Amino acid sequence: MNTTPRLLIASILLAFVSAQVQAESPALLPLVHSRVEAEFASLEELYKDLHAHPELSFQEKRSSGKVAEGLRAAGCDVTANVGGYGVVGVFRNGAGPTVLVRSDMDALPVKEQTGLPFASTVRTKDDKGEEVGVMHACGHDMHMTCLVGTARVLVALKDRWQGTLLFIGQPAEERVSGAKAMLKDGLFTRFPKPDICVAMHVSSDLPAGSLGYTEGFAMASSDSVDILVRGIGGHGAMPHTTKDPVVLASQIVLALQTIVSRETRPTEPSVVTVGSIHGGSKHNIIPDDVKLQLTLRSYSDAVREHQIAAIKRITRGLAQAAGLPEELMPVVTLGKDGTKSTYNDPALTQRLVKTFGAWFGKENIKTRPPSMGAEDFGLYAHSAKVPGCMFWLGAVEPARWQESERTGKPLPSLHNSRFHPLREPTLKTGLTAMTAAVLELMGKR
Repeated sequence: MNTTPRLLIASILLAFVSAQVQAESPALLPLVHSRVEAEFASLEELYKDLHAHPELSFQEKRSSGKVAEGLRAAGCDVTANVGGYGVVGVFRNGAGPTVLVRSDMDALPVKEQTGLPFASTVRTKDDKGEEVGVMHACGHDMHMTCLVGTARVLVALKDRWQGTLLFIGQPAEERVSGAKAMLKDGLFTRFPKPDICVAMHVSSDLPAGSLGYTEGFAMASSDSVDILVRGIGGHGAMPHTTKDPVVLASQIVLALQTIVSRETRPTEPSVVTVGSIHGGSKHNIIPDDVKLQLTLRSYSDAVREHQIAAIKRITRGLAQAAGLPEELMPVVTLGKDGTKSTYNDPALTQRLVKTFGAWFGKENIKTRPPSMGAEDFGLYAHSAKVPGCMFWLGAVEPARWQESERTGKPLPSLHNSRFHPLREPTLKTGLTAMTAAVLELMGKR
């Protein structure tokens, strides 16, 4: 990842002022705790409401309305419909840094099976027109609630910090498209450009009351690729009169594995997965085409670009070897739903880790390995060329987490129909943690 002068200067400043604030943070804890307790009951109701009314990516009309209403009531200057259903809340509090705090808002096409009294029963149509169940199986309902709560607490404590807060309610994170849409709609030209970007995400493998962090690359880039493998169809008993796209597609699937195993430096994370293959309609018919769907993951831009170039080269080369004419070369299409990797600035991350250790106890702050899952939060820091950090919010009932650690039996993961955060400790910890992070970054010196 290239380090720009602005990013380097910001990282140095982060490290320089960190030691000054560590002594101040615990002194604010009782004050923040009091505000969190005062806000909890209404925030819990907001959480239940959001959980019971999930919306798919690009359909977040009601959810964005709730976020806008909450930020506006907290005292923010709110603009809706940024990049679709995106929400921007700005609160100016004198001279100081501009800090972006982001929450995602969309849910997943999953039928909920948690058994919660406020479980989602929503059914709607997806982009293909198919009816699906909808559930907040990735904790975005918790993220939205914490965003609104953080705004309330920080506005109430505005005499303790200075600068500009930029609250983002982002659509379509599950499609890794919402950040791109908001940036394209002028996020950093219509509104203050941030000096620092922060976000958090619930974790399905950390106990409630704890926080997790990863320095450096934390989440992978993500790209979807469609390959149309073309051929010349015919009778299955007369293969010599055809150019079989099933055989060619099979060769392509195997050859693509060498992009990671033989073309990528072994120390560079890289994933090329063929997740779908469709072709043909009957036992004795060789079809005219086969469709492949791929997902690509990496950390560095160079690996990402090489993956795409290698796919085009391999598919074309094998088609030529099969004797296909130019007009029947495979068609490789890069999907629109893609994003760069999420990079946690080390200086910023360590600064927040020290703050969290002071507020929650070092034993409750856990280092986490990087993931090949994708998140478009990283686009904000990348676009603004400033430090960014996403940290993890423990969400599992501690006794269940301990049992899982003891037995090795896995807990319901994110995107699972039975996943849900342990409500009270997760909400209070998330709200306190994000408030602590902002006070650390914007507190009066």
